[in-house]
Amino acid sequence: MSRTAKMNGPKIALAVTTALASVALAGCTTSAAPRAETSFQKAQVALEKGQVDKAIVHAEAAVLAEPRNAGYRAMLGAAYLESGRFASAATSFNDALVLGDNDPRTVLSYALAEVALGNNAVAVSTLEQWESDIDPADMGLALALAGDADKGVHILSNALRAGQDSAKVRQNLAYAYALQGNWRAARVMAAEDVPADQLDQRISDWAHMAKPEDFQSRVASLLQVSPSADNGQPTHLALGNFPSQEMMVAEAAAQIPAEEAIASESEMFAFGEPDAGELAPASEPAQFAMAEPAAAPAYEAPRTRYVSKAVVQDVPASAAAPAKAPTRLAKSSPQRRMASTSDNATATHLVQLGSFSNRASAERAWSIYQKRYSQLSGRDAVITEAKVRGKTYYRVAAAGFGAASARNMCATVKASGKGCFAYAESSPMPGAVSTPVRMAAR
Repeated sequence: MSRTAKMNGPKIALAVTTALASVALAGCTTSAAPRAETSFQKAQVALEKGQVDKAIVHAEAAVLAEPRNAGYRAMLGAAYLESGRFASAATSFNDALVLGDNDPRTVLSYALAEVALGNNAVAVSTLEQWESDIDPADMGLALALAGDADKGVHILSNALRAGQDSAKVRQNLAYAYALQGNWRAARVMAAEDVPADQLDQRISDWAHMAKPEDFQSRVASLLQVSPSADNGQPTHLALGNFPSQEMMVAEAAAQIPAEEAIASESEMFAFGEPDAGELAPASEPAQFAMAEPAAAPAYEAPRTRYVSKAVVQDVPASAAAPAKAPTRLAKSSPQRRMASTSDNATATHLVQLGSFSNRASAERAWSIYQKRYSQLSGRDAVITEAKVRGKTYYRVAAAGFGAASARNMCATVKASGKGCFAYAESSPMPGAVSTPVRMAAR
């Protein structure tokens, strides 16, 4: 994946990237480095308290301890974003996505970091690839900030007409109108929630940041952070320093005769198939549109919020009432268990659970998944042959989900430490080389 996207709390001072060393040196010189999950939890707590410099120290320690953990990379990106270090944040969010993180908040965070760096084309392309997974209220404003105000206004207007009539949608639409240059519409829409004595100031604030060259100020204002001098993510944390097992196997294979390499590959696949107790999916290379989940260590999804403000600016408490229709982006509270039966009227999404080197392993894996997750009862399996960078994979997905229930299903799978992501049936994954085979529920 040649690109790269999460968001959180208060203002902070300049972060010290070399602070990672202080973690190891803080105690006695013989003490071991902190365990990854301990550092991760400390980073969460620090970020929630607004102690951003401290959050960066702990997040960097977590990443150094488990460099291929997508959740730790995303947390590090969140800490950098809160410190106003946009270049470092973009790199860390990109690393998280490459490792299989598919949380829409990560995508949004990555996009905002790229916008703050002036890389609008990268941000727009990324957002469009993930459009079906991102709340329209967030998607519309992010596109407007990335320079496509016309499409942003279109998405937000449609969300409003569809019943997502909340202060967040209205104020994001008002801001999108301002970025479009339609100041009359911006004023009318902003007046829906902003008191009359504050309306002129709101429009004035937007006007002060309306020039094209103010891209960084707009993102910083939205996130309520102060841009900081940033030389980028520390080089010792670079993802390229920590190759995956597959990459190391490939490098080793290049050092031996072709016949021996072929034999090694056959043995690897034979031992890599899942047994009755555990699954061993093959890891596909990361892709730009939707990354196949990498076999990274399990991680706890950060409970902190990744966009500092739910709406562009403060609105009166009475105006910020719950939306008439629920948004599509899951909140940070624990996910609810989804229903175990599908509704054909809303069965628009699939949930991909794994990717295997042969069809037999994929079919056997589906049986194991059904035993492991009760929510798959009554679901059809969809097995798709795909070719990615010259290798053939068999993807296993469960059908019969709506957009929200698909995300909830993935939350359950991820909570057990496994990889998962949801996608719209109308937007099949890239790389498919044949019509998906649907296995009816049994």
